Amino acid sequence: MKDLVEYIAKALVDNPDQVYVSEVSGDQTSVLELKVAKEDLGKVIGKQGRSARAMRTILSAASTKLKKRTVLEIIE
Repeated sequence: MKDLVEYIAKALVDNPDQVYVSEVSGDQTSVLELKVAKEDLGKVIGKQGRSARAMRTILSAASTKLKKRTVLEIIE
C-alpha cells in the first residue's frame, strides 16, 4: 500500500524526491501519512480534492482485497 501511494504521488508532483510516505499499522487499520513539498501540496490534493479522493478510492479498493482498512492522510 505504501509503495502504491508513493508511486501515485511521485507521478503528480514536480519534486518527486521530496515525497515521503510513512505507515502506522494497527490490527485492522493502517494509516498512511503522505508528506510532499509545500509547493506540490495543491497538485496532490487537486481541484476540490479530486486527486486526493481518487487516491483514497484506489487505496480503499486495494486494501479491501487484503481485508484491511487503510486511511490516507496528507500532511502539510
